[in-house]
Amino acid sequence: MASLNVYSALVVLFLTCVAAMATKANDQIIKDNNCETKMGLPCVLEAFTCIFETGTISSKCCGELVGLGNVCHSTLVKRTLKNPLFKDLSPARIIAKSIQTWNNCLALIDSPSPSA
Repeated sequence: MASLNVYSALVVLFLTCVAAMATKANDQIIKDNNCETKMGLPCVLEAFTCIFETGTISSKCCGELVGLGNVCHSTLVKRTLKNPLFKDLSPARIIAKSIQTWNNCLALIDSPSPSA
C-alpha cells in the first residue's frame, strides 16, 4: 500500500514538472521570437475575440496575424489556454478555432486582391 502512495506521488510530481516545462518552453519560444511585439493591441484583441469568443478578424489584422507567424500564433494560444481564467474553455475547440482563424487569414492574405 505504501508503494502505491509513493508511486502516486511520483506520477503527480512528474505531471507537474511536465506542465511546468511546457509552460517554460512556450515562454522561451515567445521570447526567442519576440512574439509579443509583432502585433498591435487592436489586432491582438480582434484575434483573441475571434478565437476565444465569437467575433471576426479584419483583413488588416489577418495581415498582422500572418506576419506574427504560425509558431508565435500557436504558442500564444497554447500559453493563453494555460491561464486559469480560461480553465472552463475546451482546449480542443479553441485549438480548432485557432487553426481555422490562421487558415482563413492565410488564404485571405495569399489571395490576389480584386482589380479595381
